Amino acid sequence: MNRFKVSKFRHTEARPPRREAWISNIRAGTTPSCRNHIKSSCSLIAFNSDCPGVLGIVPLQGQGEDKRCVAHLGCHSDLVTDLDFSPFDDFLLATGSADRTVKLWRLPGPSQTLPSAPGVVLGPEELPVEVLQFHPTSDGVLVSASGTTVKVWDVANQQPLTELAAHGDLVQSALWSRDGALVGTVCKDKQLRIFDPRAKPQASQSTEAHENGRDSRLAWTCTQEHLVSTGFNQMHEHEVKLWDTRLFSSALASLTLDTSPGCLLPLLDPDSGLLVLAGKGERQLYCYEVVPQQPALSPVTQCVLESVLRGAALVPRQVLAVMSCEVLRVLQLSDTAIVPISYHVPRKAVEFHEDLFPDTASCVPASEPHSWWAGDNQQVQKVSLNPACRPHSSFTSRLVPPMEPLPDTAQPAVTKTPVGDADPSEDFSSPPSSLTSPSTPSSLGPSLSSTSGIGTSPSLRSLQSLLGPSSKFRHAQGTVLHRDSHITNLKGLNLTTPGECDGFCANKLRVAVPLLSSGGQVAVLELRKPGRLPDTALPTLQNGAAVTDLAWDPFDPHRLAVGGEDARIRLWRVPPEGLKEVLTTPEAVLTGHMEKICSLRFHPLAADVLASSSYDLSVRIWDLQAGVERLKLQGHRDQIFSLAWSPDGQQLATVCRDGRVRVYRPLSSPEPLQVSTRAGEWPQIWFRGPGWVSQDVSQQEGPGPEGGRGARIVWVCDGRCLLVSGFDSRSERQILLYEAESLAGGPLAVLGLDVAPSTLLPSYDSDTGLVLLTGKGDTRVFLYELLPESPFFLECNSFTSADPHKGFALLPKTECDVREVEFMRCLRLRQSSLEPVAFRLPRVRKEFFQDDVFPDTAVSWEPVLSAEAWLQGATGQPRLLSLQPPDMSPGALRDCVWGGSEMGAGERDRRPRLKFHSCWRTESSGPFKGGVAASTTL
Repeated sequence: MNRFKVSKFRHTEARPPRREAWISNIRAGTTPSCRNHIKSSCSLIAFNSDCPGVLGIVPLQGQGEDKRCVAHLGCHSDLVTDLDFSPFDDFLLATGSADRTVKLWRLPGPSQTLPSAPGVVLGPEELPVEVLQFHPTSDGVLVSASGTTVKVWDVANQQPLTELAAHGDLVQSALWSRDGALVGTVCKDKQLRIFDPRAKPQASQSTEAHENGRDSRLAWTCTQEHLVSTGFNQMHEHEVKLWDTRLFSSALASLTLDTSPGCLLPLLDPDSGLLVLAGKGERQLYCYEVVPQQPALSPVTQCVLESVLRGAALVPRQVLAVMSCEVLRVLQLSDTAIVPISYHVPRKAVEFHEDLFPDTASCVPASEPHSWWAGDNQQVQKVSLNPACRPHSSFTSRLVPPMEPLPDTAQPAVTKTPVGDADPSEDFSSPPSSLTSPSTPSSLGPSLSSTSGIGTSPSLRSLQSLLGPSSKFRHAQGTVLHRDSHITNLKGLNLTTPGECDGFCANKLRVAVPLLSSGGQVAVLELRKPGRLPDTALPTLQNGAAVTDLAWDPFDPHRLAVGGEDARIRLWRVPPEGLKEVLTTPEAVLTGHMEKICSLRFHPLAADVLASSSYDLSVRIWDLQAGVERLKLQGHRDQIFSLAWSPDGQQLATVCRDGRVRVYRPLSSPEPLQVSTRAGEWPQIWFRGPGWVSQDVSQQEGPGPEGGRGARIVWVCDGRCLLVSGFDSRSERQILLYEAESLAGGPLAVLGLDVAPSTLLPSYDSDTGLVLLTGKGDTRVFLYELLPESPFFLECNSFTSADPHKGFALLPKTECDVREVEFMRCLRLRQSSLEPVAFRLPRVRKEFFQDDVFPDTAVSWEPVLSAEAWLQGATGQPRLLSLQPPDMSPGALRDCVWGGSEMGAGERDRRPRLKFHSCWRTESSGPFKGGVAASTTL
C-alpha cells in the first residue's frame, strides 16, 4: 500500500453478536490435523462434531425466531480431517478422513433427509487424507493430499488426473490459486512448492517457507503471483509471510505474532484483501489487509473472543449484509457454539458502496474437467453484490444428483436437535453406521471401507438394501456410572507394564493392579467397597520380581496367578474378606520357564489348568492341582505376543513376532499342525509325538500382522474364527479375522482403524458377538459386531472419554443390569481411579425382557472338567443360564438372530439351563448389579 494512501478498511470494526445469535449447544470436536474443522456455503454450515467420523450440519441462516436444528451426518469410520463445499453448489460437500478416503455428499434441502450413503468415493489412499479442496473454476476437479502424495482428481470418473511428485514429508496444506492454474503446497520438510499440474508433476518452484516444521498453512490472494503462508519460526512464534511467485527466493513481507502451540489459520478474502488470522486454542482474532505494495501486511483490527477457538471459516461474500457494510464474516467454532463475527466498515449512508464490494465470482463454473485439463483457462464470470442488480442464477452439480423430496407421510430421517435446547451432556459416540472392510484372504494390504451415514429411509427394507447389513447394537451407548461406584485415590500404579499385559485384571469380586514400587507388588481392590482409598499404603502381594502379567482363576475368584520377570509363576490366594495385610508367601510357585513370562491364560472349561508363554519361545501348560508342568508347545521363532484358548478348550492359538498365527492341539502335538502332501494322496495332518493321526483338516499356521510392535489374539464366532489385532507395515492399527481351520489362506477380512502406538486389546462377548477394542493410553473404545461371513465387521457406536485410560476389562455378563438393556459392563482404569462403564441399548419398552439382546449365557464360573480328565482327552460343555428376571415378560423375539441366521437352536439349546434373578445380588453387589442362579431347568 502506498503510505500516502489511506486504506478504506482502516475503521473496520469486529462485532461479536449477542448470545441469542449464537448457534449454541452443538457439541463440536476437533481432530489432530491443522485444518479448519468448519466450512460454510451460502446455505449450510458443516463442522466436526465431538464424535469421530460425524459432521454436524446446520443452516447458515435462521428462519425468524425458529431455532436452527443441527443434524448429524455419519461420514467416515474415522476422524474427518478436512471438508470443503463446492464453490458452485451450496449442497455439495466433500470430506476427507483418516480412513483414507474422500467422499462427496449431496446435502439436503427443504423437506429432504440427510444422505444414507455418499454419492462418490475416491480412494482409498495409502495414508489418511489430510487436505482437500474443490477447483475454483471447474466443477468436478478436486485436489487432495495424503501423506507425501498430492493428487488432482476427475471426480466424475473417480480417477486421478495426475499425481504430483512426492514431497519430502507430510503435506500440511495444498491449495488452488484463484485462477485454478497452480497448486501451492507446504510440507513438514519446511518447503513451499508451486506446481502447474497440467504442465508437469514436478514442482516449478520451491523455497523454504518457515524455519520450524510444525503446522503450516497457505492462502492465495486474488492473483497467482501472491500467496500467504503461516507457520512457526525457530522461537516457536507464530509467523506470517507474503510471497511473490516471481521473486520466490525470499518472502515479500513477514510478521511475527504471539507464542502459542496451536496452528494459525489464515482466512483470506481475495476480493477485499482482508486476512483474518485465527489461532487454534486462542481467544483472539487478528485482521490484516494484504496488498502487494509496502507495507504489505497492514493491521486493521483485533477481536477478543469469549471462548476458545477450535476452528474458523469465512462465509461466502454472496451472503454478506452489504447494505450494512459487512465486508467479512467469520464463523468461530468453539466447544459448544458457533459464533458469527461480523466485520463492518462504518458508513453514514445506508446504500451499496461499490468501493467496499467489488464484483465477485458467480456460482456457475467456467469449464468442464476435460476442458480445463486440456488447457482451458477461462475464468468464472464476475457478478455484482448490489442487491438491486444481483442475478439470481443457481447451479446444481451433476457429480451427485439431487435428492427427491420425501412424501408427506415420510418420517424425519435424521437426528435433529434444536439449537439451544440440546443436552450437551448427552453421550454421542461414533456414527451408528454399518462399516465393513473385507479384503482378499491372501492379502494383508489396506482395507476398503464403505461407510453409511446416520439416516433412515421410509422403510427398513429399503434402508437395508441401500446400506447392507447393520448391527442391532449400532446405537449402543457407553456411559460411565455414577461416581459413587468409583474407586478413587489410586496411587503408585505401574503404567509401564509390558505390551503383552493388559495392565490389570478383574473378576466379579475384585481387581488386581500392579504397582510401580519395587518387589513386584500387586494391589487387590474390592469392588464391593467403592470410594476413596486411604492415603496410607495398601496391603499388597509381594512377588519379589517385576510383574509381567496376571490373571484371575475363572473358577476360583480368590486365586490369582502372577507371572514375573524371574520366569516364575506365583499363585496367590486372597482371603474371602479381602487383603488385610501384606502377603509375601504365595500358595504355590511354578518353575520351568527359562526366560521372563509373557502371558497367562486359564483354561475356559477345565479347573486347575493354566497356559503360559515366555520369552524362551515356549508355551507350557500346567496342572495347578499337582503343581507341575504337563505339556510344552514349541515352534515359535520369536517373541510370543499373545495366546488364547478355544471355547471348547481343545485348541490353543498364538500370534508371534515372526508374523505368524498358529493353532495347537496341545493334547495331540507340541507343534502346530502341518500339512504333508504325498504323490497321489490327499493332504494329511501329522502330529509329532507317539504316533500320528490323519485328519482331513486344514493347515493350522498362517500369516499374521505385518508390523512387529505387538498383537493380540482371541477366538470369536463360537470358535469358528480368530480375531487378531496388530499393526501393518505403516504402523496403522488393524484387526484381522481368520477362519480357524484355514489359517494358511490368510485372513478373511482386514480392517484398518487408526494410527496409535499402543496395541489394541480385544474383549469379546460371545453372547452378542461384540468385541471391544482399545489400547492403553487411548481415549476411544471401538465396538464391532463380528460375523463369520461377509461383511465380517459391523461397526457400532464407540465410547470416547476426555482423558486416556490405562486399561479396560470386561466383567461377567451376570454383572449387567438387564432391566436397563445393559449388555456389557466394563472397568476402566484411569491414572488415579477405577470406574465402571455400562454399554446399553436404547429401547422404548424396557418393561419387557430383551431376549434378542440377552441369549442364554454360559455358566463360566463353574468348571466342566477336572485337570486330570481334560489331560486324558475328556470334553464337555458349560451349562447355560437365562438372564430373564422372573417378573419380566419376554419380548417378541425368542430366537437370537445373527446375520440373518438363527442361533440358539440345536445342540446349544439342549444344554442344561439355569434361571437367573437379576434382582438378587451376589457377593459383589453394591454399585455393581449382579445375580445368582436360582433354580435349574433341564
